[in-house]
Amino acid sequence: MRRTALPTALAVALAVGTVATAATTTAAAAPGGPGRATPDQLELTVLATTDLHGRVQDWDYFRNAPYSERSGDATGLARVASVVESVRAEQGEDRVLVVDNGDFLQGTPLTYFYAKQQPVTETGLEHPMAAAYDAIGYDAQVVGNHEYNYGLDLLQAYEDDVEHPVLGANVVDAETGEPYHAPYTLKRVSVRGHKPVTVGIIGLTTPGSAIWDKGNVEGRVEFRDMVETAREWVPVVDARADVVVVLSHAGVGGGSSYGPELPPENPSDVVARTVPGIDMMVVGHTHRDAPSQVVVNEVTGEEVLLTQPYRWGATVSRVDISLEKVRGRWDVVAKDATAIRTKDYPEHPAVLAATDEYHSTAVEYVNQVVATSSEELSAVTSRYEDTAILDFIQQVQTETVEAALEGTPYADTPVLSIAAPFSREAVFPAGEVTIRDIAGLYIYDNTLEAVEMTGAQLRDYLEYSARYFEQVPATGDVDPESITNAGGTPDYNYDQLAGVEYDLDVSRPAGQRVTRLVHPDGTPVADDDVFVVAVNNYRRSGGGNFPHVSTAPVVYNEQQEIRQLLIEWAQARGVIDPADFADESWWLVRDGQRLLP
Repeated sequence: MRRTALPTALAVALAVGTVATAATTTAAAAPGGPGRATPDQLELTVLATTDLHGRVQDWDYFRNAPYSERSGDATGLARVASVVESVRAEQGEDRVLVVDNGDFLQGTPLTYFYAKQQPVTETGLEHPMAAAYDAIGYDAQVVGNHEYNYGLDLLQAYEDDVEHPVLGANVVDAETGEPYHAPYTLKRVSVRGHKPVTVGIIGLTTPGSAIWDKGNVEGRVEFRDMVETAREWVPVVDARADVVVVLSHAGVGGGSSYGPELPPENPSDVVARTVPGIDMMVVGHTHRDAPSQVVVNEVTGEEVLLTQPYRWGATVSRVDISLEKVRGRWDVVAKDATAIRTKDYPEHPAVLAATDEYHSTAVEYVNQVVATSSEELSAVTSRYEDTAILDFIQQVQTETVEAALEGTPYADTPVLSIAAPFSREAVFPAGEVTIRDIAGLYIYDNTLEAVEMTGAQLRDYLEYSARYFEQVPATGDVDPESITNAGGTPDYNYDQLAGVEYDLDVSRPAGQRVTRLVHPDGTPVADDDVFVVAVNNYRRSGGGNFPHVSTAPVVYNEQQEIRQLLIEWAQARGVIDPADFADESWWLVRDGQRLLP
């Protein structure tokens, strides 16, 4: 089994208590530790990460400082590497497999820079994420939905760079129907004194990329049902392997953010319950911290262990698998999963060395000054009131679409704009504004599109968006901070509309909240009024399952990144002044009275 050796100098420096805790937590599941097991007993350990989202070093590019959060959790593959080294030293290198569960190519200015500013597909550089994973020595990885954000060519370049297989059994070539990625891999584990163990690893990914990245994948690859694909490939692998591991870039509970036109988004538990032959699954995509869940397979009655590491490398899932030889074959007799928090481990010098040049270049890029802000602009209240910093996004989107429609049949059609509060921490300081400030406001790599919608469709859209708020009593004090995120709705699914004025009465039930919707001159918006609406490609493709927008006629799509449009707008003017774009146009109300002044 290939291993990229990590320098062992840090092993002594690691906190003894940390290593001892990890060992004590899992030892009970094993019939005997390294060197103590009989020839008929063996313990293997699987270490898993998921949803790294471009995090290599423990650094916050938006704050230009080491990453920090209230929980104290850390991030990045550099810390993951020290966890891996510690467990290999404890268990024996030949007993440890390391896997990743997808969503690694997108998520930070580092990965954005080497996808868009200096694409590795053009420079020929090794992808920084590949350099980091190879410094650790992973055994397998599955594609996540964000692997398709930058197109298939970049994904292929990454696959060419890494030394481990990148799996995706339910991703198939649109023309041939054959697997586009390797469906599975077999790892032969040889431990001295024991018969070799074959570990089969299958990769599955959530099918939403067919919608979320339609522009990159349509006509080239298709995403099939995860459960049906598991039924096809698990028996194949089970016949050849002693241990069957499924890397499932999807959560549990079914659920879908894109509607019924595709198979469920998060069916990992269904796979475990209905497909016989699986010993353990790594779960992801939903960014939950869920180290251990057991699902009983309804066909065999056997328990399937599900583990979900926390996002961004905050934890590494450790799964200890105990095997016994039964009639000459290895049989899994026990499984135990725990979470190892990477905050307790230092960043590993091997990963830092492999990625320092990439990291320094990204830091230099995001700290470029692009303009001066006339005053501080904050997004902290953008979830419940119209703010100037979101109006900045709306203005740039509106101007871009209006300019593109000049000389077309839509030249005189009113242009509206949709934006959502992506980050509560976004702020433009008074004075110099950098690329990282703008990237901290617009954290996603979306492109700009525009569609034709009617007044009736806009009202439906706003009603759907207003589900974000809890219903409030008809009287009494209301704290707007306390009524957001109803039903777990994330901030990025609260869309705000610019170019018209409207009130949302949050004392009314969801679906009945748009009490006023008017043109800027006060004329009520009629059901048959026609608008051009600027919107990001994620929403236009169906992300969030908002009504009408995914089927509306597209009138603009030049594949321009919204973040870059914001940067260029600021650079061209040199000054970001809310007097040029701030336009309060929507309010939360109760019985016609505004909740905020």
